[in-house]
Amino acid sequence: MSSETPLSEQSPQAASPQPEPAFGWTPYAEQINGRFAMIGFVALLILELLTGQGLLSWLGL
Repeated sequence: MSSETPLSEQSPQAASPQPEPAFGWTPYAEQINGRFAMIGFVALLILELLTGQGLLSWLGL
């Protein structure tokens, strides 16, 4: 048998639980909102690069 310690015993951060889905202002909701915001921002940049127009021009405003 190996004398290595399990990953969960090596550091307190490795054993921390993942955020659970819940309603309201929770860390999980904020994490998901941040990820969707990053995806949306990158999508807008790609749209601008492909069309040569900004978002407002693309929407006709």
